[in-house]
Amino acid sequence: MKYRRLGRSGLEVSALGLGTNAFGKRADQETSTRIIHFALDQGINFVDTANIYAGTESERIIGEALAGKRHHVVLATKAGLVTGQGPNAMGSSRYHLQQELESSLRRLKTDYIDLYQIHTFDPYTPIEETLRTLDDMVRAGKVRYIGASNYAAWELMKALGISEQKGFPRYISTQVSYSLGDRTPEQELVPMCVDQGVGIIPYFPLAGGILSGKYTLTEGAPADSRAVTDPNFNKFLNSSRITLGQQVSKLAADRGSSPSALSLAWLMHKPAVSTVIVGATRVEQLQDNLKSVALDMDAEVSESLDEISDSFRHGEPFAAYRLPSNA
Repeated sequence: MKYRRLGRSGLEVSALGLGTNAFGKRADQETSTRIIHFALDQGINFVDTANIYAGTESERIIGEALAGKRHHVVLATKAGLVTGQGPNAMGSSRYHLQQELESSLRRLKTDYIDLYQIHTFDPYTPIEETLRTLDDMVRAGKVRYIGASNYAAWELMKALGISEQKGFPRYISTQVSYSLGDRTPEQELVPMCVDQGVGIIPYFPLAGGILSGKYTLTEGAPADSRAVTDPNFNKFLNSSRITLGQQVSKLAADRGSSPSALSLAWLMHKPAVSTVIVGATRVEQLQDNLKSVALDMDAEVSESLDEISDSFRHGEPFAAYRLPSNA
């Protein structure tokens, strides 16, 4: 396994990280635990979850799976998206974040979070309040590093400026939808992160599985695909992305690689990217994706991938999660 520093921090994370959105939903506890243990055995040390994944089941499953193994893991979770009814059941206010951190600690069976991430920008709470709350959590030893997620470039830059001005901890990372099928972060976010030393953690690095080549324009979705197991995913499917997946598959076949491994390797070589988180519902999926770490990304194939995905630098992001406008 290869390891990289997360942004300008001293924290080292595996080039491939484990995303756990499916745990407790599309992967049961036994399967999820098997995936976690396999990942650790292969040198993956970055495990990413959130307080809302599978209705809190993801955190609970991870907490049980890491019994006796917690010190081997850089454990990351998030808070800030909607957790229930009521005006304070969302956002990054002191009230909500303190409540959610304690709940996450209990479910994860740990007394500290290595990377605590704000799941989305909260336009209704002063950034100073959020950052001071995170500062208190760091000082209390319950959080080691802080990160952002789903922040626009200007929102992240504003937070970094306030941290510098007030002496608060800085966001060392940001999570964003980023893949061959969504290169919109390259417009503003990537240059800002390079300049400011913020590590990028792409989510949906395979565009939800589209870049695996499993979808075609002429046949229905495979029975075990996300489009079938999670019907909401169908809103992400369109002809241009399906065509891109087929083009990536051809390039991968010509080089004796899988399209998933090739897509991940391309992303790992992009500026500011620290770790690429991939989900899995079977150990076999993770086995294939691990090949991306050792895959040689020569200039020719990199340029080819850049060329066929160039149009995805523009338009709307593949995914972006924000608070409801009536919050």
